[in-house]
Amino acid sequence: MHEDHSILLFESDQAVLSSLQFALTLQGFMAEDGSTSGLSAAASCLVIDQRYRADGLAFLAQLRADGIKAPAVLLATNPTPRLQRRAEAFDVAIIEKPLLGDELPVALHALLTSSKAA
Repeated sequence: MHEDHSILLFESDQAVLSSLQFALTLQGFMAEDGSTSGLSAAASCLVIDQRYRADGLAFLAQLRADGIKAPAVLLATNPTPRLQRRAEAFDVAIIEKPLLGDELPVALHALLTSSKAA
């Protein structure tokens, strides 16, 4: 279980957000809507949609500038080589949508495990 880890979700589509929260909760994560929870430097991990506020990576850049250092995952549909390079520059893993398997929970577990060890 990962309930001691706060996963903040940044997804504009309410149906997708609700599905993510439900699925991650079933996997034992504490997943919250990042847009309503109030940003916290104590967040364990961020999950950001590529189109959140028009540009998820630009949003992440602002969070980093504001001192939010939590590891992040970018959800993207058909990521372009340019998006992949930008994500790599931010040290952000890209998980491709649609989310069909357990790739997101596996990536979150890996990020949480590696950040705990750091």
